Amino acid sequence: MKKKESLKEKKENTKTDVKKKEETKKKVTKKDTKKVSKSKVEKKKEKKEGYINQVIKEMSKVHFPNRKEMVKYSIATIFFVIFFGIYFYLIEFVMAFLKTLI
Repeated sequence: MKKKESLKEKKENTKTDVKKKEETKKKVTKKDTKKVSKSKVEKKKEKKEGYINQVIKEMSKVHFPNRKEMVKYSIATIFFVIFFGIYFYLIEFVMAFLKTLI
């Protein structure tokens, strides 16, 4: 008898679970219809506002160099450009010289 009762209870529990799931699905679809009711213009406006807020947030994290750092980085860049220019010129000159020997 106990087994039959427990089986009946399980069936009833599963029925109530199914009903609860159906009710939650209905609630979700009601919420979804509310979201759909927004116009496309409002959605685009919200997206733009969110994007602009994110850009402002990221720009606040950016560190721009001051004048002293800018001069330092510019000198380093000019030095490396000149150094590598001379380096590749010498390699090309040596290769051309070796080519004349062959």
